[in-house]
Amino acid sequence: MARYTDAVCRLCRREGQKLFLKGDRCYTDKCAVVRRPYAPGQHGQGRRSKVSEYGTQLREKQKAKRYYGVLERQFEGYFELASKKKGQTGENLLSILESRLDNVVYRLGFAMSRAEARQLVRHGHFTVNGKKVNIPSYLVKQGEIISLKDSSKSLEKIKAVIEANSFRQPPKWLDFDRNAMVAKVVALPEKNDIDLPIQEHLIVEYYSK
Repeated sequence: MARYTDAVCRLCRREGQKLFLKGDRCYTDKCAVVRRPYAPGQHGQGRRSKVSEYGTQLREKQKAKRYYGVLERQFEGYFELASKKKGQTGENLLSILESRLDNVVYRLGFAMSRAEARQLVRHGHFTVNGKKVNIPSYLVKQGEIISLKDSSKSLEKIKAVIEANSFRQPPKWLDFDRNAMVAKVVALPEKNDIDLPIQEHLIVEYYSK
């Protein structure tokens, strides 16, 4: 399976803002955007030309892809799926991306980043409705139960991350029992539930060309 293997801090610098791809490092002075607030590469510090309308739309699409850690073909598939659903395509797209199992694991505080959440899912630490699911792109549905496997609850690394994230509140579309480490999808995520600075209408305009 194809995946991005370069330094993820380059992605944040390219977008000119924090995408929180490195977990707790992003909240410190070691963050690459803080240390080098310019685009990567030989000409990163040079004068930037005015960004065209197309360029603005492209950057918004790239930013959304990188937030959720998906590649181009997969993102295009999500957009096609969103366009076939009732409602506004942009909001449908964000709802689909938020519904990924790796994002749910991250939102519940089991991981410091979505990349770490993907790894936990791939290693089989979570179940959906009592069955092991090791596919990070699995789209959860309303009414489904996501839980940490009993054999994984005693792992020190997972316990430490959960403790470090205890201040984080899960979104309202997830009902989370922190003691039992079990969550229920009470509703599908909506635009107001998503705290990422994504202008989804620009993504729709990009694919409409």
